[in-house]
Amino acid sequence: QVQLMESGGGSVQAGGSLRLSCTASGITAGDYWMTWFRQTPGKEREGVAAEYGGGIVELYADSVKGRFTISRDMAKNTLYLEMNSLKSEDTAMYYCAASGRGMSRDTWSDAARYIYWGQGTQVTISS
Repeated sequence: QVQLMESGGGSVQAGGSLRLSCTASGITAGDYWMTWFRQTPGKEREGVAAEYGGGIVELYADSVKGRFTISRDMAKNTLYLEMNSLKSEDTAMYYCAASGRGMSRDTWSDAARYIYWGQGTQVTISS
């Protein structure tokens, strides 16, 4: 059984930092594109950052470039998202997702292409 388990969410003030983790079980995360998405009520899930191959590919939404860093620990089968200089607009439920084949720099943010999803972790930024 495949499970993706996120952790690390919380409430911080604007300008602060958080580090999210996503631990995978039942799959070898290194075989998949691993991506962080976020969602606020009434809106579609937004691709935040994607990683493939232990750093071979790292992609970011324009809204988080220079502030967020995605990384993966292959030995721990865990994906991370380091979030700095947080803004109120970063407030959302954050999900990690894993995709199989057919992903590319053009498709990474398409939520419909992802096979496995975690339950999400809430990030709340107060101004």
